[in-house]
Amino acid sequence: MGHQPTVRACLLVGSSAVALALSAGPALAQQSKTAPGPSAVTEVVVTAQRRQEMAQHVPIAISAFSAKTLQAEKIEGGPDLLKAVPNVSFTKTNFAGYNLTIRGIGTQAISVATDPGVSVNFNSTALIRNRLFEQEFFDIERVEVLRGPQGTLYGRNATAGAVNVISAKPTGVFEGDIKGEVGNYDTRRISGFLNIPVIGDKLDLRIAGASTSRSGFAENTTTGDKIDGRDLYSTRVTIGFKPTEHLRADLIWEHFNENDSRARSTKQLCTRDPGLTSLGSIQDLSPLAGAFFSQGCKDASLYSPTAYGTPNGLSIPFVLAGAQNTQFLGYDPNTFNAVQLLKVMDPYGGQMQSPDLRKIASLFDPRYRAKADVIELNADFDLTPHLTLTSQTAFDEDRYFSTEDYNRFNTVPGVFNDSTGLLNAISSGAAPNITPGGVYCDPQLGCSNTIVGLDMSRATSRQFSQELRLQSSFAGPFNFSVGGNYVTYKTVEDYFVFFNVISAIAQSTGPVGNNNAAYNFCDDGNGPPRPVTPNGTSGCIYIDPNKLSKINGLGHNYFRSENPYKLSSAAAFGELYYKLTPDLKLTAGLRYTADTKTFTPVPSQVLLSSANGGTVDGGYPVSPDIKQSWGAVTGRFGIDWQPKLSFTNQTLVYAFYNRGYKAGGANPPPIGYSSQSSIPGLPPTVQLLSYPTTFKPEYVNAFEVGTKNALMGGTLIVNANAFYYDYSGYQVSQIEDRTAINENFNTKIWGAELESVWQATHNLRFNLALGYQHSQLAKGSRSIDVENRTQGNPAYVTMKGNEFLPSNCVVSKSFVESILAYNRANGLTDDANLAAICPGTIFSLGLPFQPAASDFPNGGRGFYADLTGHSLPNAPNFTQSLGAEYTREVGGGWIATLRGDVYHQSQSWARVYQDPIDKLHGWYNVNLRLTVAKPDAGLEMEVYVKNLLDDTPITGAFINSDDTALTTNVFTLDPRLIGFSVSKKF
Repeated sequence: MGHQPTVRACLLVGSSAVALALSAGPALAQQSKTAPGPSAVTEVVVTAQRRQEMAQHVPIAISAFSAKTLQAEKIEGGPDLLKAVPNVSFTKTNFAGYNLTIRGIGTQAISVATDPGVSVNFNSTALIRNRLFEQEFFDIERVEVLRGPQGTLYGRNATAGAVNVISAKPTGVFEGDIKGEVGNYDTRRISGFLNIPVIGDKLDLRIAGASTSRSGFAENTTTGDKIDGRDLYSTRVTIGFKPTEHLRADLIWEHFNENDSRARSTKQLCTRDPGLTSLGSIQDLSPLAGAFFSQGCKDASLYSPTAYGTPNGLSIPFVLAGAQNTQFLGYDPNTFNAVQLLKVMDPYGGQMQSPDLRKIASLFDPRYRAKADVIELNADFDLTPHLTLTSQTAFDEDRYFSTEDYNRFNTVPGVFNDSTGLLNAISSGAAPNITPGGVYCDPQLGCSNTIVGLDMSRATSRQFSQELRLQSSFAGPFNFSVGGNYVTYKTVEDYFVFFNVISAIAQSTGPVGNNNAAYNFCDDGNGPPRPVTPNGTSGCIYIDPNKLSKINGLGHNYFRSENPYKLSSAAAFGELYYKLTPDLKLTAGLRYTADTKTFTPVPSQVLLSSANGGTVDGGYPVSPDIKQSWGAVTGRFGIDWQPKLSFTNQTLVYAFYNRGYKAGGANPPPIGYSSQSSIPGLPPTVQLLSYPTTFKPEYVNAFEVGTKNALMGGTLIVNANAFYYDYSGYQVSQIEDRTAINENFNTKIWGAELESVWQATHNLRFNLALGYQHSQLAKGSRSIDVENRTQGNPAYVTMKGNEFLPSNCVVSKSFVESILAYNRANGLTDDANLAAICPGTIFSLGLPFQPAASDFPNGGRGFYADLTGHSLPNAPNFTQSLGAEYTREVGGGWIATLRGDVYHQSQSWARVYQDPIDKLHGWYNVNLRLTVAKPDAGLEMEVYVKNLLDDTPITGAFINSDDTALTTNVFTLDPRLIGFSVSKKF
């Protein structure tokens, strides 16, 4: 369902010329410094080089969209830009973020300390944390998308390019606009602005706002609620003042607020991995033993019907532990057999999900809250008629909170054993009755007889930036732009995962096997129960007793990744322009950037106490700061030529070299295991293989040639370019050892782009945007693939560890077979000793015999995957945008415009490994729009259809950790949307 047949789209396109083309795309729009004829294509005035210029005169691959263009193409927010710009892709990501990719380069690293690959700017100020791809565009003057590294003027985090959103500014004319819209999914929108001259030409005020509410695009079949809805609004106040002829300034305050059921990821997919029933000569393995050899989910296509399954939940380490004798509730008074916390069963029951990507089954509906305030003061002061000093000051404060079901599919009831009437493990009294009637009451998730999971993401951040530039506008051959900027950024990002099974294990585990029926009392049979406190050393696990909305953040009964981070960045830059002849210009730019990043590691502590490998029973001890600094020289050098050719009205030819840079960072912290032994004379309880605490910067050497042309009296615009990148250190991450491990890869990227606008007649216009790109990871690139740790080696098997080990391990089949044979020869259960096989815990010392080093390739992590020649993630080889617009006068001063747009991107990969699970199919998007306007009255009515085919493509995928079954969160686009709007200008 995520891939529409090509024939279907081709028939649709072929049936109507209106459905072909990309109209009013790049460099089409509202204002021109000249007055073209009625059939000439007008140009957008852009500030891509920090000065006002016609887009066709700028030697940069740039797509510019005016307010009129944005409305015509239904580009209502940042995610829609991919449908109109070549070699651009977009997808939401797992932790309330997004990945905008230009020419294969985006943000593939997961770390609070990473920078975006695309510099996202509001009025030319880069915002590290922004809502520009969540809120909808309103009262926008234009949007510019610059493709390729912007090494001088944009700098540090613009290795892929830059997006510049320019808000409309106050003018000296009293005017306004209001627009109301209704649509399917109960959509209600209202937007508008009011421009008020206050003091002649000295002071003007512009107030703008927009509000959107709609019901959800998805459905929760368990609660019966519509989810992934929207309830958000934005307001903006801009004061423009011009106290003298030489000073112009704008003070801008924008506020964004959202409170709804936005889902970070609607669906989680899984092709169930049943595990093994035999291994070598050992046949008929028990269900518990077989679960040790299941990943939970297989490495299989996301488009297969089996992908709508559920994991083999018994293979999840904390579920395995709850079903084994390692986690027991007490003893049966009649049989004196140990009663485990969980029944030996798959808690997901092998159930299948709905094959609809917009349907989930969850006990919880998602919740999303976000607020952002941006304040900017931008001023231009003319020092002389040809020298202008520009100051840009900005402050940004951002807060968000999001929760949703971790799995988004139901579990079967009856997974907990009944603890009623059981005997205590350490005394003759009654055992703690923590699962009466097979129901466990989790302090955060409530009472349930099923497995319940929830995750939560939240963050607060603040940014201050200041830039000063001095620019010239001399009449002679020489001009320049020099300046400097300073940025400070501070944030704390938190990510939590709650499972009631984890809380139950925490409550049923104490120094010798039992806790107390009440939270946070440790009972070892020696006197009265002792209280368990954060930072205490009772040996029992501290459980946060508070409700989800009021957690203290100190519990070890949930996973918490806390990430405090600070950035300080300063840069000095200059760009020189010299006209060698009236038609030939040389550009040379340099930038020096000094970045300092400070990351405070706060290791996670789930299920740890002072007695089982942790340092304290509760709380999150902070590790020493990781402080990193870089100094990088970037810039660009090139030449552009405007020849006078007989067959064009205007031509620009350019060739440039660009050097780009993006800083490295710190990996999220590992698990907070103690380096000290809890038992004298023995090694620490857990010793995982170490991985680098930091990752390296990215650098790119980019070469580009291009041309921009106006032909046929200006009625035809044809722009084309070709590029080649030599990219070093591209940052890519995956979830491993319960954290994100970021690796650096070298790659080559090359491609070409074509953009064209043709005003065929006074009433008919066509547009086209084509992109081709190809990327190849360098020879020798390699990495451990969590989906395929054995790399097909038949002599090895992937298996689970115990609840203290966050990742699967790879072991020789011969060693595992010998352990299984030993168990059977000595009358033990098949699953005995299996939890001790994966290296890293003290329990391995209890194995009946020890393995050789060769039994654990790379210490048990598995074999490296050879990534030589693989493509970059989220980088389709082809993107195509086509469209047409037909306008006709219908009498009485009314004008009707019919418009169609078709977008297609080819297949791509979600990860660098190019496994079956990583393949993302290509997809189409078709939009239609009809407007009827009476310009003299300022009235316009519109009816539209977005995503006419109602396609549901998978735009991105995120694979979760080994210890939660390697499930895959997938992301998709909006469904078919039908709307009607009326707007009135005055």
